[in-house]
Amino acid sequence: MAPLSRDTLRDTVIDAILAVAPEADIDALPAGRPWREALEIDSFDFLNILVDLEKRLGVGVPESDYHELETLEGLLDYLERRLAA
Repeated sequence: MAPLSRDTLRDTVIDAILAVAPEADIDALPAGRPWREALEIDSFDFLNILVDLEKRLGVGVPESDYHELETLEGLLDYLERRLAA
């Protein structure tokens, strides 16, 4: 897979979130705020989003790394690192 731009990666993450939680208001997500809290994503939906991202990107996220995914920027940073590895 060719490297994804940050914008393309962000669009992929947003698509995965909206596939699970179509009512999520991504535009209202404040920078630096935990995205799960801001979008009212429960743990089941969170896991479904991660499964969707694994299908789309081929990147699995072990439970021990969940703390790195608190903000949308943190999630994007994590995925960029994993895709570059």
